[in-house]
Amino acid sequence: MSAEFDRSEGDVNLGDRRRNWQSAHLNDATRELLAEDARWFFHQSMSTPCLNAVVAAQGSWLTDISGRRILDFHGNSLHQVGYGHPKVVAAIRDTLEQLPFSPRRYTNRHAVELARRLCSSAPIDDAKLLFAPGGTAAIGMALKLARVVTGRFKTISMWDSFHGASLDAVSIGGESVFRKGIGPLLPGAEHVPPCDPGQCAFGCGGQCALRCVDYLDYCMKKEGDVAAVIVETVRCTDVQIPPLAYYQRLREICTRHGALLILDEIPIALGRTGSLFAIERYGIEPDMLVIGKGLGGGSMPLAALIARSNFDVAQHISLGHYTHEKNPLACAAGLAVLDVIEEEGLVARSRVLGEACLARLKRLAAELPVIAEVRGAGLLLGIELRDMGDRSATDLAEAVLYRCLSDGLSFKVGQGNVLVLAPPLNVLEEELWWALDCIAAALRIEIAS
Repeated sequence: MSAEFDRSEGDVNLGDRRRNWQSAHLNDATRELLAEDARWFFHQSMSTPCLNAVVAAQGSWLTDISGRRILDFHGNSLHQVGYGHPKVVAAIRDTLEQLPFSPRRYTNRHAVELARRLCSSAPIDDAKLLFAPGGTAAIGMALKLARVVTGRFKTISMWDSFHGASLDAVSIGGESVFRKGIGPLLPGAEHVPPCDPGQCAFGCGGQCALRCVDYLDYCMKKEGDVAAVIVETVRCTDVQIPPLAYYQRLREICTRHGALLILDEIPIALGRTGSLFAIERYGIEPDMLVIGKGLGGGSMPLAALIARSNFDVAQHISLGHYTHEKNPLACAAGLAVLDVIEEEGLVARSRVLGEACLARLKRLAAELPVIAEVRGAGLLLGIELRDMGDRSATDLAEAVLYRCLSDGLSFKVGQGNVLVLAPPLNVLEEELWWALDCIAAALRIEIAS
């Protein structure tokens, strides 16, 4: 690399490896469009300038300008039912012809029905919700509602977490690439180490002994007036899956200290982890649950804050008041997503295929010592790499990513050294096995080089 960049979110858009890949794989038409994109969009880390340009997205696949097909195991975590699912497209098209927008002060049947179905299926007894045009906005609503309900403003969240890129969301987030040089941030936004057994700040040595939860309890005692604890149920960026006792203990601590437990499932709800909501695997009830991304069917921006109905105490203020709060097109897409998940059995499919993938990756890890650990919950899979001699795991992960991109497979690199795989839940099995073979081959080539 010609310069040092924050690579905690994986490959960066200013590195030599990206430029080399583009030089080898992009045609003139793509270069022209990328140049025009860079001319008109503000540049920012991990976004503009862009890697490539697409002309189609269907099922599990992207197609770029040159006609290359790319199996997308990244998808910004929003393609649980794939791209362009016929039922989602039909729902949007039918609604567009009749009700393209629902102005403020009016409701519509799509919004009401989606709210009913989400509240009825969420792991919160007697729930209500608010919609928002994105997960970051829904997190902001959760923070505001927590202040109204508790009369407090302090929060505790986790280092390395991601809850969105707005000022309030990066205040509770824990990744420096979003926070560095942006302060001052929200007052009272305290942070503690996350549950990360492999790199435990408290020395658990690979097996979580809940010392991180004990420290959170200590912090809440010292603060005395925390409004809420905000946690990613399963951390999507590097697939960290807390043990069963973690959330049971955390639930008890929040209740004892009078703090709300807010779970961020924006990228992982709706079947990704093998249950409709990831917290179902832990058997506890949060106070608030934030979902998004896949709710819009891989097409429409839509998120939701789902919370206990007795929190309906903020009629005197606007928690969201977003122009597209009850967008009928987005809500029609959301209803179609729930139908597809149920009719195609995608929750169970995610669980079964995820277990098969994890078993296969564990066999690969036994063969390749460069793999430090493999982790998975449903069809959210992480392959953590370790340093290999004088070569860093971060450099190796990036090299594997670009080698796979050359072969037609896209995925995310999280925390710099974790290959994160998040395919559509209806991905074909042969596509899934090909992707794992592609990664295995790329790892072997890089190890040998």
